[in-house]
Order: sequence, then C-alpha cells, then structure tokens
Amino acid sequence: MLTRNCLSLLLWILFDGGLLTPLQPQPQQTLGTEPRENVIHLPGRQSHSQRVKRGWVWNQFFVLEEYMGSEPQYVGKLHSDLDKGEGTVKYTLSGDGAGTVFTIDETTGDIHAIRSLDREEKPFYTLRAQAVDIETRKPLEPESEFIIKVQDINDNEPKFLDGPYVASVPEMSPVGAYVLQVKATDADDPTYGNSARVVYSILQGQPYFSIDPKTGIIRTALPNMDREVKEQYQVLIQAKDMGGQLGGLAGTTVVNITLSDVNDNPPRFPKSIFHLKVPESSPVGSAIGRIRAVDPDFGQNAEIEYNIVPGDGGNLFDIVTDEDTQEGVIKLKKPLDFETKKAYTFKVEASNLHLDHRFHSAGPFKDTATVKISVLDVDEPPVFSKPLYTMEVYEDTPVGTIIGAVTAQDLDVGSSAVRYFIDWKSDGDSYFTIDGTEGTIATNELLDRESTAQYNFSIIASKVSNPLLTSKVNILINVLDVNEFPPEISVPYETAVCENAKPGQIIQIVSAADRDLSPAGQQFSFRLSPEAAIKPNFTVRDFRNNTAGIETRRNGYSRRQQEFYFLPVVIEDSSYPVQSSTNTMTIRVCRCDSDGTILSCNVEAIFLPVGLSTGALIAILLCIIILLAIVVLYVALRRQRKKDTLMTSKEDIRDNVIHYDDEGGGEEDTQAFDIGALRNPTAVEENQVRRDIKPDALCLPRPRPPVEDSTDIRDFIHQRLQEHDLDPAAPPYDSLATFAYEGAGSLAGSLSSIDSLATDGDQDYDYLADWGPRFKVLADLFGEEESYNPDKVT
Repeated sequence: MLTRNCLSLLLWILFDGGLLTPLQPQPQQTLGTEPRENVIHLPGRQSHSQRVKRGWVWNQFFVLEEYMGSEPQYVGKLHSDLDKGEGTVKYTLSGDGAGTVFTIDETTGDIHAIRSLDREEKPFYTLRAQAVDIETRKPLEPESEFIIKVQDINDNEPKFLDGPYVASVPEMSPVGAYVLQVKATDADDPTYGNSARVVYSILQGQPYFSIDPKTGIIRTALPNMDREVKEQYQVLIQAKDMGGQLGGLAGTTVVNITLSDVNDNPPRFPKSIFHLKVPESSPVGSAIGRIRAVDPDFGQNAEIEYNIVPGDGGNLFDIVTDEDTQEGVIKLKKPLDFETKKAYTFKVEASNLHLDHRFHSAGPFKDTATVKISVLDVDEPPVFSKPLYTMEVYEDTPVGTIIGAVTAQDLDVGSSAVRYFIDWKSDGDSYFTIDGTEGTIATNELLDRESTAQYNFSIIASKVSNPLLTSKVNILINVLDVNEFPPEISVPYETAVCENAKPGQIIQIVSAADRDLSPAGQQFSFRLSPEAAIKPNFTVRDFRNNTAGIETRRNGYSRRQQEFYFLPVVIEDSSYPVQSSTNTMTIRVCRCDSDGTILSCNVEAIFLPVGLSTGALIAILLCIIILLAIVVLYVALRRQRKKDTLMTSKEDIRDNVIHYDDEGGGEEDTQAFDIGALRNPTAVEENQVRRDIKPDALCLPRPRPPVEDSTDIRDFIHQRLQEHDLDPAAPPYDSLATFAYEGAGSLAGSLSSIDSLATDGDQDYDYLADWGPRFKVLADLFGEEESYNPDKVT
C-alpha cells in the first residue's frame, strides 16, 4: 500500500521567482508532500538573498486511463501564495493536451481531464502552469513545469507476436529435452501492479510436453517418444497476465512439434526366402530380380546396403541398391546354362549405412534372407567350339583346296543338326566356300598375298530345327607367301661417275626390294651379268648385307668418247625357289673438281674445252634467232608485193560501199575504188560468203550459171539484183557489185551531185519502184514527197 500511495502523489514542483504556499491536504489523502523552499530574487526587492516559500498542493497526481464517468475527471489544484482569494490572480495552463485533454479553472486553479485517456497510446503529459495578475496581465510567478501520468489498468491481454510456432525434437529423446521457447507480450505497464506479469501454461499437448510458467520454455515430458508411432504433435500454449490470478486476461498460440527421425530401427526382410526364375539366355549384366528389406526409419536412416553372403552361386550373381526404391537389384555376372546347373541358392544381407551407436544395444542393425534362383531352359543357338578360328593357306593354292573346318553344337536337350554358311556381308568377294554340313572351308579363287595378305570373315551356324537361332564366329585366314617375284634394285637406277675417277672407287651404293613376304634372315646377292663381265668399265662389289657398291675399273672417263654407260646387275634372293632379276643401271659421265664434287653433267659442258663460255653460247643463239626473224619478215614482204590485185575479199567491197558518198570521176576514175571485181566476175565466184557481217545462220546463195566475160555488164548487175532480192538470208543492203558501176544508159545516172538538178522536185523517182522489194520503202517515201509537193499543184 505504501508503494501504491507513493505513486499516487506527484512531487512538489519548484518555481523560480514567486512564492506559492501549500493548501491543507484533503481529508481523503493519507500522505502528502511538504512544500519545497527555494532561494529566489523577487523583482523590485532587496538585492540580498531572501528565503521565499513556494508550493503546490495536488489532490491527485495520476489520472486513470479509460475513465468512463459522466463528469470530467478531477486531476489536481494549483494555488499561489500571492492569491489572497480576492480574484486578482488568474491561472493559465499550457503544454501537452492543454485545452484539449486538460482544462484549468482560471480562478480556483482546479485541473480536469475532459476525455478518456489510454496509457498505451500516451503514458504521460508534460504541462506548464503560471499565475498572472488579472488586471495587469503580468505573471506573478515564473512559469513552472509538471507531469501528469496516466495510471494503468489491465486492459490488454498477452499476445504471441511470433506465433504460431513450428519446432522439432529427435524421437526417443529423454524427459526434459529442450523443444522451443515461446514469448508473449503484454502492452500494460510492467511497473505498475501485475497487469503485465505473464504466466505460461499448456492447454493441449499433455502429457507429452511441458512448459516453464515463467520462461515459456517447452520440453519433452515423456521418454522414448517414437516417430514411427506418432510423428506430429500440436500443443496449445496459454499466456495469462495478473500472474495467472483470477480475472487476468489471457492469450493463446499453437506450437506444431515434429519428431525428427533417428536410426532406431534395423532393416527387416518381410519374408525369409525369395524365389526367382531366370531364363538361361539372360545376358550378363542384366537385372534378373529384386528383393527389399523394410526399414521404418526415414531419409538417410532408411538407406540400406545389400550384400551376397559367400556361398553357392555367389560368384555368378551380384546385388546393388536402387537409390530411389531402396531395393536390392540382383544382376547376372556370368552366363547361365540350364544343361550345366538348373538352380542356385545363396543368402543376401541387408544393413543400414548410417548407424546410431546409441541403439546398438537393441541388437544388430541387419537382416538376412535366402534367395533361390531357378534356371529356365531356353532353346539356344548352336555354340562354336572356339571363339575365333585362325587358318593359314599358301597363295596360288588351287581352287577347292580345303584349308580348315569349324564346329558348332546344339547343347540343348534333344540336340538338333547344325547348318553352316558364310556371312555374305563379311566376304562379299566370295574367296572361300564352306560345306553346310561338315563345316569345312575351301578356297573359291586363287589368292595373291601381294594384293591381300589376310582375310577376315564370319561364319554363321543355325539349328536345322529352328533356323532363326543362329550364332556367329570370326574366321581369320593368313595367306602365306610363295617366292614368285624376283628382287629388284631400289631407286635410284641412275648414277654418275667423274671423268677423273680412279680405279676401285665406289660411286653408288644400291639395295634391293622384294614384293614377296621375305622370311626372317633372307639375303640378297649382287653380281655383274656374265656378258658385262668381259673387260668391264665398272663392276659390282657385294657387301653381304643386302647392299652392294658400284666400283670403277678404269682410270678416268671421257664424255667425248662416251657419255653414258649401262651396267647390268644381277640380284638373287635366298627363298625357294630362287628368284633373280637383271637390272640395268645408267651411269653418266660428269665433270667434277679435284675433290670429286660434280660440277656439271649438261650438254653444254662438252663445248667448254673449246673455249666457249655459257654467255657466248647464249649470244650465238640470240643472233641466230634475230636472223631467222629478219628472213621471215623479208619473205612476208615479198609475198605481199606479189599479191594479186584482184579484190577477192568482201571486206574491201564493203569498204567501198561504206564510202559510197565519195564523189569520183565516173567510170574513168579508177583511183576511187577498184572495179576489177565488176570486170572479172569469175574472181567473184570464188568467194561466195560475205565478210561484211556475220549472219546467224550461214546461207549460201543458190548456184547460178557462170557469166561469160562477154556478157553485158548490165545483165550481170540485174542478175545479181534478182538473186539478192529473192535471198531471205541476205543483209538488208546491197553489195558493191550492185551500185559500184554505172553502165551505159543507166537510169540512176551519176551518183555525183555536181551535175544534179537544182531542186529535188525536178527529179523523177519512179524508177525506184522497178528495183525490187528492197527499194520499195525508198520509192514510197519519195513518191509521197512528190505527191505532196506544192510546186506541182496548178
């Protein structure tokens, strides 16, 4: 009670400058506060310090929150010692809520709260009070500050701001294992009463969990809670203020607790024996069955490893774990054979990969089951006695010779006969044949080791009772060499010897090559042919290591006497039968220096002793070429001068036509153009094709009778005009032969404009219509001009 009464009183507030005297406390108050005394300087009084009494009397220092009364709530009273009760003092209030929340009686100094307050919204208000002379409006005392606190009531329940909660705890945990801590918040004043004192309790979730009433820590309340029995728990937690007393406000939240898994359960096979049936034709590595052990744990605690216990069939089978289903997959390591063994029995062990040592006392974390596998008989293809057959045959072996045989058997119960044939895809050239019943292989063509040294093909065996069941085996045939090719000299076949060579000098090392497959240790021998051994210029020295040297036998050689020497060399091999060949080497004589270095083997070197250098030879050749060019040019000029003056080229005629506007002296003027063609028609007959244009399709003119030299020129021209008029392939203009000559009595007259009429109107162009269809356009043109000539209109 003493604490609560002390909190219900507001301390006296000291004012600077002025004197306030306390009122007597009201009867209901049990405790009061003595006025405090301060030393102040009053205005207009002595300058020395004077002790002045000041004081405030408060009937109540706190105001209740959530006040619901009909009258304003009384807060307290202000009174100044200078107030004699004559109404000369006025009290003013300013600060937080002055005028809106709190009011003051200007005459009595009573303070009231005019509306309901909420401590959680604002816990206190800071105000300032002052006494003023009502007449002069001057302050009687300095302004003083005080605080009004809102007294809390229990109007807020505890709240779990972080709820609902999710937590987990390992299964099989001991009693008191920590799970989670919850916390509720109360908005009431924790310093006043028990309004904010919270107590926790469990409304739902017992007897599995417990909670500390003060801290809110949740712990396990039962030992050995098993996740495999129950995994999820929902606990309802209550937080109540007022220390949990009657009348306190409460709030609740939900905590979802999950038991996390631990490896507390070993794997167990649902049955002790597993029966599997496997066809004997199952390929190696294939899965032939699955078994599974059950582990009620979860995640990595349920991972199982399977192993085959050594025993019957353990080397034929293998088992692996399927990561997704945790099943044991049994695979075949070796092929099965029903005819050899029909059943296998072995044991499989299942164990956990991740063990928890806390539960080893419960027993071994593994289990064992028996697997029985029955092999099923399958109709299988024949089986060859070997996986690969290797045979040998000499080349040039006669066709039809048997070189080997293959054997395949049907191992099934009630075996069937076997048929053999060659896989045509591997032996497309059919070099070999096979007997379909016996399996013997024979040659079908002559073999040549030098073209093909080895043959590789496949033979297929099928059952007569079921031809679809086949098996295949590879055949490797090596062709053995027969010594049929003689050895030959390897390149080079040509060498050189110096003119100053000495006897016994080796000028070339030669070796041999044999197209036959030479066996190990085969030797080649070299010698000079018998016909060349008589007074030889060169000889052959055999070094006995499959090489030989060409050795000189003379003291110097002359290119002038003989430039080339041909040396026949005989080479023999050591195989059976012995093969030999004669190889001719060409030896060229060359000029060398004193050290034996070849300087030149060319033809020009022969002339060097005469004293002619290479530059001199080149100069001579250039002079010869220049003389030949002069001679050719002279002959060409001579022929040009003797050329016939007759004009046989259509190009010349075309040139005359192009320059038809040139005014000459008539027939007597022979300088303007050449009229020889008109005077010699026979020369024209020799060249029928025109050269002035290149027609698209060559159309030769129709043959015509030759024109005699005595024929009149006019008849000749008319004949040529008629031919060109009727020739559809002729150019759209006439040749020179038509217009180049003006005969006697020609209607066209002279082409010269010297003697022409003064005007075109005096000329008559009617004759153009008689010249044929090619001049029709020209005749119509001049005829129209004449018809529209105004000078002829009378």
